[in-house]
Amino acid sequence: MSKSKRLIELMMTVNRMRKFTVRELADQFGVSPRTILRDLQELSELGVPLYSEVGPHGGYQVLKERILPPIAFSEEEAVAMFFASHALRHYLFLPFEAESSTALQKFYYYMPGDVRDRIDQMKNRVDFHTHTRQQKAEFLEILLDAAVEQRVVTMEYETIEGCAERSIQPVGVYASNGFWYCAAYCFLRDGFRLFRCDRMQSAAYDITGIEPRDHRHIHLGNWREYGEELSASIRMVVDLSREGVQRCESELWPVPHIDMQPDGSGRLDQSVPAGEMMYFAKFFIGLGNDATVKEPREMVDRMKEILTEMVAKYD
Repeated sequence: MSKSKRLIELMMTVNRMRKFTVRELADQFGVSPRTILRDLQELSELGVPLYSEVGPHGGYQVLKERILPPIAFSEEEAVAMFFASHALRHYLFLPFEAESSTALQKFYYYMPGDVRDRIDQMKNRVDFHTHTRQQKAEFLEILLDAAVEQRVVTMEYETIEGCAERSIQPVGVYASNGFWYCAAYCFLRDGFRLFRCDRMQSAAYDITGIEPRDHRHIHLGNWREYGEELSASIRMVVDLSREGVQRCESELWPVPHIDMQPDGSGRLDQSVPAGEMMYFAKFFIGLGNDATVKEPREMVDRMKEILTEMVAKYD
């Protein structure tokens, strides 16, 4: 076996084993322990995070930040992967902000020159725009980790009344219209709620001993269903012009079900949490004549109050 092939297989092996001894590797690859030591030194210089332990139960182990084995991409796959990551640059905050930047740099650097030239030509020909917001969302990483690990997070959350401490168990985070949101179970409200990440003034793992709930079956695709079970719902019926349909499909998340008409207009008819009525009232006011709310009556009345206040403001 050539040295280069042995190094690649050795990298894949140590990533898989996580903990090993020099003798184990030497026996597996049929070389001397001295050769394995030299190979491990080269892997360490290439960036594989190896850690050695001395003693009767010592050996080597790979730290948490493992190096993935080489993956072969076709030229089209490489270009697609580059632009998928490149599109994230419009977000000022990401759960893996530093890592995505370094990964993109490595990916670009090791591409053949003609592929880099092609990407350079395409950069000014294709883009994925999103709203650029100035609001900070500094705790995305801890929220995402807590969602994956089923842990409780204590945060200071800014509300209309001021900052309040909340203990939540995140379901996940998502971006919409340039804002980051965290769907989470709120222990104070005893139900699922949606939080704006830029309104979080602080966030840390809970140290008071709150027992996490088993929410492994709940994710961003179904959390609202469980939320509606614990909170009152209202039926919302809205007639939409063609432009109104397009705005709802592009700005509401999750994308609502709309019964479409041949001319592109449609009707939105679905149940939503009663606590979100104010949000939808303001949203449909923003659509102007492209939306006509039919139900519920309470939302129509609230929209009238808001519009009356706006008229008085500018009268």
